[in-house]
Amino acid sequence: MKKKIDIYVASMTGTALIVADEIADVCKEEDIETNITELDNLDYECLLNQKIPIILISSTYGQGDVPDGAKSFYEKLKENSPNLEHIKFALFGLGDMTYKDTFAFGGKKFEKIFLDLNAIKIEESFFHDASNGTLPEEAGVSWFKEKILTVL
Repeated sequence: MKKKIDIYVASMTGTALIVADEIADVCKEEDIETNITELDNLDYECLLNQKIPIILISSTYGQGDVPDGAKSFYEKLKENSPNLEHIKFALFGLGDMTYKDTFAFGGKKFEKIFLDLNAIKIEESFFHDASNGTLPEEAGVSWFKEKILTVL
């Protein structure tokens, strides 16, 4: 049976979407069926019937917030508290250590809510630091190849 993953993206300026596209390219090479969806276009209720693993890629905006387009999704998860014990996920967060007090909080907030709702983390989350000079898409592809491919 062909492997499948969903990539959910919370992006403000498009950087998280670039990371998602690069990971999807790796999936194509590995014959893994992939669907990329921005959280702006997603209702949290889709998680209730989620059957395949999720890679969640989130940037951070403002003072450690989730991106504007993902706020509704995030808030509805918090308000409704669905049981996500059937979901397996991995998270790639984007941040900038220049803002160390809120570094990668967008991704960290999603990680916390998913874990609080009983989702199963399949690998340690990765938080990219924009101030270290590496491209987030390169870091994302390396993380995916080294950590995620082996556990899918």
